[in-house]
Amino acid sequence: MTDRRLWSYKEIAAHISVQPDTVRSYRKHGLLPPPDHVEGGKPYWFDDTIRAWVARRPGNRGRGGGERW
Repeated sequence: MTDRRLWSYKEIAAHISVQPDTVRSYRKHGLLPPPDHVEGGKPYWFDDTIRAWVARRPGNRGRGGGERW
């Protein structure tokens, strides 16, 4: 079994070099995938979910479209 890390807004923000509030805004506007887990009302995503999303983000050197989640 693999150990799948869960990322909060803070970890996602660090991964893509933005502020956590920017990541919250992405979620509010439907630009972030749905959370993989919610605990105490706080959303969390598996690292592979975020890495896949990053690979598809617009402006990521043509790696994919800008589809919403």
